Amino acid sequence: MTVARQIALWADMLRDMSAMGLRFSDNVYDQDNYRRLQDIALEMFALATGESPEQLEPLRATLLNRPTPFSVGDAAIIDDAGRILLIRRADNGRWAMPGGAMAVGETPAEGVAREALEETGIHCRPVALVGLFDSRRRGSPTPYHLYHNVFLCRPLDGGRPAQAPSHALEVLETAWFTADALPADLDPSHASSIQEAFRVWRGDSRAFFDSP
Repeated sequence: MTVARQIALWADMLRDMSAMGLRFSDNVYDQDNYRRLQDIALEMFALATGESPEQLEPLRATLLNRPTPFSVGDAAIIDDAGRILLIRRADNGRWAMPGGAMAVGETPAEGVAREALEETGIHCRPVALVGLFDSRRRGSPTPYHLYHNVFLCRPLDGGRPAQAPSHALEVLETAWFTADALPADLDPSHASSIQEAFRVWRGDSRAFFDSP
């Protein structure tokens, strides 16, 4: 683990502790201390990412006040010909499975189907759990601790877009790839889980999880 990633991990732990404390503490002095912990976490995130605390300040309301690791999901959409649907992300230019953050009120399977539709315009049906992946062990560049829910999905409508993607600004292009012809510039956090998705598609129904 690099120094920057270790600092980011410590910052995320402080973020979690401060958010949990602010949620459940009624003591004004404890609340002040938890807010100070939050300030320190923000400064550490800035140090780890090379951004300024001022640039990260908007994350205080959306990210730093939220306890526990973040839950996200990816749709491994594989058709009958053994091709997986990937998107080229607009934020880093790399290929990845469609996916994103889960929303309150939906199941993880519903969330990945929604994210796939938003980013590609293609309807899909989750059919199996590929696995639960820890971002720290998945090669993710994000400084925040994420739990990735990856589902094997079947494309509907012949894999053709049923509508225009509502989140097209997040995607540069989409394409289908076979397991032996994946793009070289895969997002590092998706390379291992794509292989696990093909394993499940081939009939091995065991879900992956990171061992203790």
